Amino acid sequence: MGNFSSPAHSSSPLCFFDKMKQMAKVLAKNREAFFNYAIEKELEAGIILSGQEAKSAKGGNVSLKGAHVTINRDEAYLVNAHISPYKYAGELPGYDPTRSRKLLLNRSEIASLVGKYKQQGMAVVPLEFYTKRGFIKVRLGIGRGKKRYDKRESIKKREQEREIKRAIKGKR
Repeated sequence: MGNFSSPAHSSSPLCFFDKMKQMAKVLAKNREAFFNYAIEKELEAGIILSGQEAKSAKGGNVSLKGAHVTINRDEAYLVNAHISPYKYAGELPGYDPTRSRKLLLNRSEIASLVGKYKQQGMAVVPLEFYTKRGFIKVRLGIGRGKKRYDKRESIKKREQEREIKRAIKGKR
């Protein structure tokens, strides 16, 4: 037919949408969540930010340590996520970096969250902040809190994997 120049018809095996997924930039990760919770299900949510917060988040000034999701009147909110003020903007009077921010989810997703949330020991925590096609998204994890012995077990696994990698690296 002809030589197509659009990304969807390129000669590479990846289609345009796969390339867009690869272009997603991770802004912040909550490593503590994987250690403290056994994540069973993940879902994606949008988040409502002010302009200054969006610029600051895209600059990577986000901390998800200690953050969690609460559900109030059929709306989900991200609580205790720290977004530093944008350093090039003027000072905002009364700006709270840890204010609760509304998450954008479908009603069915919120209903499933409410169902999981009411189960004993289940928690909804943010796993990472990232950009997707210019929008800031939050990956949420629904999981059960780990007991102390589960945490010790995951530490042992991590140490064993490190030792195996060292042994393999040392044999080269």
